[in-house]
Amino acid sequence: MEFDLTGKTAVVTGAGAGIGLAVTQKLVSAGADVFGGARTVSADLLATTPHTLEVDLLTKQGPQSLIDAALAKFGGIDILVNNVGGGVKLASGFLDIEDDVWQHTFELNVLTTIRATRAALPSLVERNGAIINIGSMNSSMVDPRLGHYSAAKAALTNIGKALSAEFSSQGVRVNTISPGPVRTRLWTNPEIAKRAGMTPEEFVATVPKMTGLSTGEMIDPDEIATLVVMLASGRVRSITGAEVMIDAGMAPPAHYNRPS
Repeated sequence: MEFDLTGKTAVVTGAGAGIGLAVTQKLVSAGADVFGGARTVSADLLATTPHTLEVDLLTKQGPQSLIDAALAKFGGIDILVNNVGGGVKLASGFLDIEDDVWQHTFELNVLTTIRATRAALPSLVERNGAIINIGSMNSSMVDPRLGHYSAAKAALTNIGKALSAEFSSQGVRVNTISPGPVRTRLWTNPEIAKRAGMTPEEFVATVPKMTGLSTGEMIDPDEIATLVVMLASGRVRSITGAEVMIDAGMAPPAHYNRPS
């Protein structure tokens, strides 16, 4: 099934690499005009869209600046993809998670979404648009060493449902995509492999078994991007307030402790 987003405009946060870049590329290939915001505007992002802003979305004014730039360029926003997130710091347990870690994790994963959404909503309501939040299956997983991250992603899912309850009647669809392990630099970072005594290729090859992926393969960012385009298209308008899981059939073993 092909989705045509010609004439639609979109904003993607954290668009410089990984899932955000894949989403930007997929939206552009579907015909949308996309404004990508990132702390570092990569060459790949510039090759995908000329509409970019180098912005620190952790600052209070960052999300507003990105939305303002998109509105100035496009005149309106049809699609908002809240992708920026992460900031994972493994802890030994609950007592090892200091206030600054809790605060940083919530600011990066939750407040960035709140601020971008608040800024874009008037235009999204006017244009019967869509909001897609990129969460994580950690939102429903229990792991004391990632309590801060899981709590932030659970909050993100809840916010999406609350936004849907309020704004679906005004024509705005709001959904959250919660992936399992995605082949991004979180997993391909050579330092992680080095600590495990492996090459990056060897380490990535162990991830499906380590995390219990029944498909035997990590999730490709393009798969997340395809879901984004489907939800953004409005082809199935009754999908709103949903958390869409894409976890490669994950049945994590007890020792699993890493997020998507």
